[in-house]
Amino acid sequence: MAKHLALAFSLCLLVLFHGCLASRRQTQFSQQNECMLNRIQAREPDNRIETEAGRIESWDYNQDDFQCAGVAVQKITIENNGLHLPSYVNTPRLVYVVRGMGHLGMVLPGCPETFEETEQSVEEQRQSQGQQGRRQQIIRREGQMGQQGQQESYDQLDRHQKVRRVREGDVIAIPAGVTCWSYNDANEPLVFVSLLDMSNQHNQLDRIPRRFYLAGNPQDEFTQQGQSPRIRRQQGKSRHQMQGNYNNVFSGFDTQLLADALNIDQQTAQQLQGMNDNRPQIVRVQGRLDFIQPPESMREERQIQGTQMQGQQGQYEENGMEELFCHMKMRQNIGRPTMADVFSPQAGRISTLNAFTMPILRRLRLSAERGFFYNNAIYSPHWNLNAHEVYYVIRGSARVQVVNDNGDCILDDQVRQGQLFIVPQNHAVLQKAMSNGYEYIAFKTQDNAMINTMAGRTSVLRSLPDVVLANAYQMDRQQARNLKYNRQEIVALSSSRSAAMPQKS
Repeated sequence: MAKHLALAFSLCLLVLFHGCLASRRQTQFSQQNECMLNRIQAREPDNRIETEAGRIESWDYNQDDFQCAGVAVQKITIENNGLHLPSYVNTPRLVYVVRGMGHLGMVLPGCPETFEETEQSVEEQRQSQGQQGRRQQIIRREGQMGQQGQQESYDQLDRHQKVRRVREGDVIAIPAGVTCWSYNDANEPLVFVSLLDMSNQHNQLDRIPRRFYLAGNPQDEFTQQGQSPRIRRQQGKSRHQMQGNYNNVFSGFDTQLLADALNIDQQTAQQLQGMNDNRPQIVRVQGRLDFIQPPESMREERQIQGTQMQGQQGQYEENGMEELFCHMKMRQNIGRPTMADVFSPQAGRISTLNAFTMPILRRLRLSAERGFFYNNAIYSPHWNLNAHEVYYVIRGSARVQVVNDNGDCILDDQVRQGQLFIVPQNHAVLQKAMSNGYEYIAFKTQDNAMINTMAGRTSVLRSLPDVVLANAYQMDRQQARNLKYNRQEIVALSSSRSAAMPQKS
């Protein structure tokens, strides 16, 4: 009897093992075939949410090219005096400021609040300036606060982490799970384009973008075929929660337990849960938001200190990283002409941002590129060695072609402002600006993404021997030499020919 039981148990284990192995092979096969693309499109946002102070647009991440790259993309527009409520996502993000200026707050876990203001300082300012505003007192505390006689009570202090001033051309790196919020205090809209890298190792969930809000009553931000992830999650909620439709993270807790945990009354806990709040993700602020900002001299000093620390970060180990993490540079402007890494007076310029120029990108395993091409200029045909690339057209338009490993042209179209297209790893891409020029931001899924060009002074053709070119393409040696040396530019190539429009079939 015991032998029969042991045999039956062994057979069950064998069947289970083979079933798991088959499932794993099927999953691997599915993942390996995600990038067998027959067609790529230049896309506009599929989903749009209107709020009282802005809008959130997103592209359908279920499309084949998005699944291949393992990314999701959003465009967020915040109107004057609009506040995008605090939230965090399950993936690392790169955010580019397309237009406008404003403030962005980032709460780094375990890092101290380095900005502090007391009620006493506000009263002194009112007395000295006739109530013309708040006096901002900046205290940078390293270690513990020393004995200051009679210590001020916590309810008289406003402590918070650094609030960053952002403007057009900035790239902001945001680690997975880090809470962010943004505010527009300018007269023009503040527009962000944000890449979420769902295939990143820091995302331990599935390839579904998830944004967790700490306030408000958010709506679905991402388009999904069939049922949305949030609707599926709501099916597991209680009837009481479904009727209330409270969608921020605090809403899922028991009110009394939450009040006890935060040492607050239940009414305040209900406000955190948004029980009487029907506002979506971007709300309009009553009055104006004021932030503690250091004097200009202190800003320069902090910038110098940050530069010194950046020089040491290339040698860091995981042990002790939390101390460097609090002071790492999270923002870099690559929109200014002075930031160009490649410049051609006849063609345009390209600026790159990677782990060498902003070390936090080494942890996020992401990088970015900003391009500005003049009329009819050409971005040398090339392929990405080690990364997928996501292009967003900021201004102008261009003729774009993408070729796969079979030699098929899977994208041949004119891309224009507001559209997005993806170039998978190793796929060759050729871009030529139209008569109105071409500006783009490209997000790449590696912290040190590299390209190999097919035309120009550093191209693969230039590096091959004449005899190899002559035999490979059935041409004579002189033709091979002309092929190698006709272009003296590197990446940004000039052209006197106008960009021809693709013929629609």
